[in-house]
Amino acid sequence: MLKPRACGVFSFCNTNFSDTAKVKIYKQKCLNSVRMTPTPETTKSILSESASLGRWYLAYTKPRQEQIAHTNLEQQAFEAYLPLYKKFKKTEQGPIAQFEPMFPRYILFRPSKTEQSISVVRSTKGVASIVRFGFEPALLHDDLVQRIRQLEQDRNHATLQELSNLKVGQAVRLKHNALGGIEGLIQNVSSKRVAVLLEILGRPTVVQVEHHQVEPTNS
Repeated sequence: MLKPRACGVFSFCNTNFSDTAKVKIYKQKCLNSVRMTPTPETTKSILSESASLGRWYLAYTKPRQEQIAHTNLEQQAFEAYLPLYKKFKKTEQGPIAQFEPMFPRYILFRPSKTEQSISVVRSTKGVASIVRFGFEPALLHDDLVQRIRQLEQDRNHATLQELSNLKVGQAVRLKHNALGGIEGLIQNVSSKRVAVLLEILGRPTVVQVEHHQVEPTNS
């Protein structure tokens, strides 16, 4: 909201002139002398909008449509961020790296310009709604988002050995076709193989198997 700042020329506005033309001239002077200045409410709103550019909003996506929402938000000139989580899936051919949303069905976004409205996000393809606390949209500070980025980067560069839940000394059960069901202790874990100490025919024996061929005994 803008309001006129008081000025001395307003005193002429109430002067009783008989000459209609003069009255019009003085009234025009009054209008020309008005200076429009922001109210405290306006200043607060502008500062709030500027501050929000450094923060992130949170959108709730439709099931398994995080990437679709990400693509469409970027096409609408929003800065969008979908944190991904690296994990290894066990297959018959061995572990395969996969990247899944770190926070399923959630995506972060923020306007690229101060005047950009977030209201269009609600109808963006892939988005179900904007996360709110009451009537106010949820906001995340940029420093928190940067920590999430760092976590994502560190994990994405980690090896299978670093991310494996198999540890030296852990009791495991073999799922190998020939030795299925036999239990032993892990002696070593590498990026491709797991060395397991077994007791076969009363003698300790170390066998090398792939990650997907063993499982913890408490699973």
